[in-house]
Amino acid sequence: MTRKDESTRDRELGMQRKITRRDFLDGVALAIGGSLLSASTPISAMAPGSQNFTPEKNAGHYPPALQGMRGNHPGSFEVAHRLRDGTFWEAAGTPEDTGEKYDLVIVGGGISGLAAAYFYRQAAGSKARILILDNHDDFGGHAKRNEFRVGKRLLLSNGGTQSIDNPSEYSKVAKGLITELGINLQEFYPDYDNGLYAHLQTACFFDQETFGADRLVVGMNSLPWKEFLSQAPLSATVRRDIERVYAEQTDYMAGMSPSQKRAELAKISYAEFLTKHCKVSPQALPFFQKFPHDLFAVGIEAVSALSCFENPDDYKSFRYAGFDGLGLGEPHDQDPYIFHFPDGNASIARLLVRSLIPGSIPGHTMDDVVTARADYSRLDWQGSAVRLRLNSTVVRARHNGPPERAQDVEVDYVRGGKLLTVRAGRCILACYNMMIPYLCPELPEKQKTALHYDVKEPFIYTHVALRNWKPFAKLRTQQIVAPGGYHSLTKLDFPVSMGKYEFPHQPEEPMVLFMLRCPCKPGRPRKTQYRAGRWELMTTPFSIFERNIRDQLQRMLGGAGFEPARDIAGITVNRWAHGYAYEYNSLSDPDWPEEQRPCVIGRQKFGRISIANSDAGASAYTDTAIDQAWRAVREQV
Repeated sequence: MTRKDESTRDRELGMQRKITRRDFLDGVALAIGGSLLSASTPISAMAPGSQNFTPEKNAGHYPPALQGMRGNHPGSFEVAHRLRDGTFWEAAGTPEDTGEKYDLVIVGGGISGLAAAYFYRQAAGSKARILILDNHDDFGGHAKRNEFRVGKRLLLSNGGTQSIDNPSEYSKVAKGLITELGINLQEFYPDYDNGLYAHLQTACFFDQETFGADRLVVGMNSLPWKEFLSQAPLSATVRRDIERVYAEQTDYMAGMSPSQKRAELAKISYAEFLTKHCKVSPQALPFFQKFPHDLFAVGIEAVSALSCFENPDDYKSFRYAGFDGLGLGEPHDQDPYIFHFPDGNASIARLLVRSLIPGSIPGHTMDDVVTARADYSRLDWQGSAVRLRLNSTVVRARHNGPPERAQDVEVDYVRGGKLLTVRAGRCILACYNMMIPYLCPELPEKQKTALHYDVKEPFIYTHVALRNWKPFAKLRTQQIVAPGGYHSLTKLDFPVSMGKYEFPHQPEEPMVLFMLRCPCKPGRPRKTQYRAGRWELMTTPFSIFERNIRDQLQRMLGGAGFEPARDIAGITVNRWAHGYAYEYNSLSDPDWPEEQRPCVIGRQKFGRISIANSDAGASAYTDTAIDQAWRAVREQV
């Protein structure tokens, strides 16, 4: 394509429309592996320097409404990358003592860190002085909130953590916290409109680059497979293979007992199961390739077949083929996937902040927190026993003296280009566990090695505000699977109305689209894929994401009248280079005894320092984050 053709295409896609906040340097990392900033670069050059760096006190400061590059946004990771690369302290200088002393300092303002503050206050009393430090400009960790305004309409969506998943399986501690925050799970049943999309189907977008032609086929999982596949740009052999493994209930592992089948499925990938046992042609695998992306952030060659069988898709956008005739029964019964606030689990984080910091978020119920506007100027209020300090990257946590005899801990952090230090009687590291060896180098080597085992799963949660969703209604589809697409899934947002927030019900109304991308590299080991995907995310400018978003939506929906230049009202790309907690998989990880699992070794108490976060439980779920916070607090009190 010539430069003139590219320019014409960009105008068609609406790339010139100023609908987004473009972050500085177009959202590209300032310090990838130390390559863009030298070791001698002063800290003050890495972040906005000011004697009184208080962006949260500026009029109009409201991070949830920011668009463009969010999640791991510019300014949130550069200091940490230099610490990781071993260059930070070369030019850091001596920390300036703030003179502050707390009972507890918590590193990480996600749900685990906020829950740790909640539990510690319960144990130590309401006068306990607690400081929470977080490197992002908003609290909640992965439980972030995205807001859009389209005309006079407020649209909410989750910037990360989506839902309260399987609450019936929550521990007593996690259930107790949810209840104490005022969350009544029964309210989600009438609030979640199961009927809104009942007449809409799932579509599959076959892209030209992967399948030879752009074609949207509606009726995936609902039409008979032969009829559905007859419209797809696939060879006759591939169509027959896909139809066969879905339509026929064949026992592809005949002669094995159920336990033997499970053992075999645990040792092979889903791709191997399809080719070795189901005899599916390798040419058919691209259709299935991205099915595991949402849950595992890798394709079918890097996750066990057993994990696929046991974890069906929450959105019901696809179904894993080949298992129906094995006689293994149904996967474990799960709660309905409806326990979803309009902003996802950001509302849980907001309820925690409301409880911890008086005056920070108005209201008293789970309903009114949805539309309440947080007052960021109150988060680090001097008169509050609990303070939440954002834009603060912790670089060191160390005991004053030998860990077994020390009476307090020093915590150093960078905020506004200045290196500062505070003291605390105790410290909980509720942050990415793989960063802890850099923050606390005095840890035993065995513990640091265990913490480094964690390689978090990278992914993109994109949200696109549309001026209306008439093309989806015209196509009679609510979600589009794209096996070869830049984003592998596009769906209308969760239909939840709560309190004063009313979800759009008519196609003429504005709507938020959710789009998923996992930047994995098929064929490589799982951890290598995650590292390569992280590099891609951190070196891709927002403009590239935006162009791909607009292009894919136009190619999928253009036949129904969609015009990206006209119909897109806003774009937020939630970049999570360190996304889901690393979960062990039988295909890539040993079957350790409980006490030998890296997460168990890594989270051991170290003097007055304890470790929380969902990483510490090797499970990327909100209840794990809460449970690990509880354990860390109990270690210290």
